[in-house]
Amino acid sequence: MRLVDYLDKGAQLGADSPCLTMGESDLSYAQVQRFSWRVARGLQRAGVRPGDKVAVLSSNDAHAFATVFGISRAGCVWCPVNPRNEAAENAFVLDAFDCACLVFHSNYAPMVEQMRAQWPKLRALVCLDKRQVFAASMDEWLDGLSEEPTDIAPPDDVAMIAGTGGTTGRPKGVMLTGRNLETMSALTLMGYPFEGRPCYLALAPLTHAAGVLCLPVMALGGRVVIMPKPDLGDFLSLIERHRVTHTFLPPTLIYMLLQHEKLASTRRDSLQCFWYGAAPIAAARLEEALEKIGPVMAQLFGQTEAPMMISMMSPREHFNADGTVARARLSSAGRPGPLVQVATMNADGELLPSGERGEIVVRSSLVMGGYYKDAAATAEASRFGWHHTGDIGYLDEEGFLYIVDRAKDMIISGGFNVYSVEVEAALLQHPDVQDSAVIGLPDEKWGERVVAVLQLRPGRALAAEEVIAFVKARIGSVKAPKQVEFWDDLPRSKVGKVMKKDVRATLLHKGGAT
Repeated sequence: MRLVDYLDKGAQLGADSPCLTMGESDLSYAQVQRFSWRVARGLQRAGVRPGDKVAVLSSNDAHAFATVFGISRAGCVWCPVNPRNEAAENAFVLDAFDCACLVFHSNYAPMVEQMRAQWPKLRALVCLDKRQVFAASMDEWLDGLSEEPTDIAPPDDVAMIAGTGGTTGRPKGVMLTGRNLETMSALTLMGYPFEGRPCYLALAPLTHAAGVLCLPVMALGGRVVIMPKPDLGDFLSLIERHRVTHTFLPPTLIYMLLQHEKLASTRRDSLQCFWYGAAPIAAARLEEALEKIGPVMAQLFGQTEAPMMISMMSPREHFNADGTVARARLSSAGRPGPLVQVATMNADGELLPSGERGEIVVRSSLVMGGYYKDAAATAEASRFGWHHTGDIGYLDEEGFLYIVDRAKDMIISGGFNVYSVEVEAALLQHPDVQDSAVIGLPDEKWGERVVAVLQLRPGRALAAEEVIAFVKARIGSVKAPKQVEFWDDLPRSKVGKVMKKDVRATLLHKGGAT
């Protein structure tokens, strides 16, 4: 399956059915198909060849996402560009990934104009919605091109190149193949409920997880409702208006949703599957979501290099056979998918038994084709014949996977390993805590001391001593923070993950003082 095959499959199931909805506008499957044929011809006319990379720079937008299928139709490779990145990072990505064409929304025209001199490899610049001095509009660019079907074979199976987060340096280009995305889609359809024709609501960026989750929905002829701006009030209104069956949010937004004044009054009985992922979720908040949102919560764990479905927990797995909440299981990342092998490994490449902590490693057709033009990084990530995730965890006797930390976030305090995720989970059990970040800072006595930075719920107040006592009572004094800070908000990445390196840098700049 190529990317465009998911569109064509949906069209076979109902060409006139709504495919992409944004605001009051609906694009049917047939309309998106016709658009994709013209985009493919436009790329050919511009000298963009099969196998060339075509970047799309836009916030969530129906025509921007429809362009992806034209890119695939032309035999080219889609490079999603994160609109929240700084200009310099996007300039690096476009050059490093050898992009031949950039399609962008006018909101980002100033960024493109500022940086375009740094992109000598670009052969075409196209603005989605309006003409620019330096770029034709999409309508102008497509003028005179036929809407007749066309399909150009790609030179290989690379479907997209996605940039890593860049939190540890320059982003690397993850080559995801058609086989990778087909495996991801198959796992999604195997592991989660899909009854009838689905309706998927995309609030999170389509450049990330929310985008590839559209593929299995389209394979069933479903509708994708696109939110151009992340507003939780609108999100709830759209669930009710469109009878949404599937959606995805990262934990940070779920925490905010649980406090939203409209949640209780919103009709939610259409929901079959409310995915959460991209960062660890607190078990206490997850149990709250099961009560307030409904028995539809569904976990997924993956990474850019193995998209979405390394392990999965369906809605029903959140409950015991007698219908009670499976509390112990809520701290897990679910079970490895049926097309995925997962193990834990020590530094010598030895696989570890159940219950023993090590780096989580993966074997599957889900795993990337490699890093673009970076053989050394590819070899490092695939040493000993397994893909290395960089996460520390263990598998229990029932096969559930527990992630205890990122390898780089583990704190060694007083000779003991302290996993920041475990401390954060304890902190999030406190009813006044909205979110938290736990890091280690240098300490003369302990080697590293555990430091907790808390974002409290609106209108709440806490003392550091209360926090320390609360954590001690749950996971012991060794793991309890030695220092507690209260911030109005935590620094977050473009996809909502708390940026611990920024927290650490801020505290070190302050001298680590409370």
